[in-house]
Amino acid sequence: MLEIKNLYTGYDKKEIIKNINFKVERGENLCIVGPNGCGKSTLLKSIANILEYKGNIKIDGKEVSKLSRLDLAKKIGLMSQMTHLYFPYTVYDTVSLGRYAYSKGAFARLSSQDIEIIVDSMKKVGIYELKDKMITELSGGQLQRVFLARVFAQNPDVILLDEPTNHLDFKHQIELLDNLSDWAKDNNKIVVGVLHDLNLVQYFADKVLILQDGKEVDYGLPEEVFSGNTLNEVYGADIKEFMVNILQKWA
Repeated sequence: MLEIKNLYTGYDKKEIIKNINFKVERGENLCIVGPNGCGKSTLLKSIANILEYKGNIKIDGKEVSKLSRLDLAKKIGLMSQMTHLYFPYTVYDTVSLGRYAYSKGAFARLSSQDIEIIVDSMKKVGIYELKDKMITELSGGQLQRVFLARVFAQNPDVILLDEPTNHLDFKHQIELLDNLSDWAKDNNKIVVGVLHDLNLVQYFADKVLILQDGKEVDYGLPEEVFSGNTLNEVYGADIKEFMVNILQKWA
């Protein structure tokens, strides 16, 4: 279980996240939604222990700030928004970095189990045929799937995803979310993802957390969280009416 209590965090002594509280059970997918600048990415970074925080972030009762780097890597995998690439690794080499936490030394060879997990992770996201290509040669969508495969290879208890469907076409968005959902439920793991597309949130989420100005506005089942006027107040638009009008054009 992932449990957040009285969480405060931010940058340069400025609090961005203020008094967040929620729980996610194993096998569940949590989606974090809210307008730009509300603190979604900051919240993910605090859960990954990249940012110092006040309060509690616990996985199965263990405070993440007290875990060693290797133990933390076995507990949490973070796929953040893509930045510039500095190293021309192959797809295979990039995905294999996910097995670092399980190696017996910096120069240890990959075990047969490691190789099996790496290959399976690449096949799971449809990039196995790209294994020998340099990641600097890939499209944004292909690269997104490489980084997801690396997180799968890491096999943490919790995967944190910051806008994972960016750069993906519709087919691969659905496949990615299906893979994540199956991974969480088949392996009794947790997925916490920031998503902007509320249709994908409805499709994927078991629980939804709505943030506004770094504060928790609502948390619960998608059908409960989206049923009232909260979305309209947070986004300043009638979201449901817009979605229904678009759906009618498909009818």
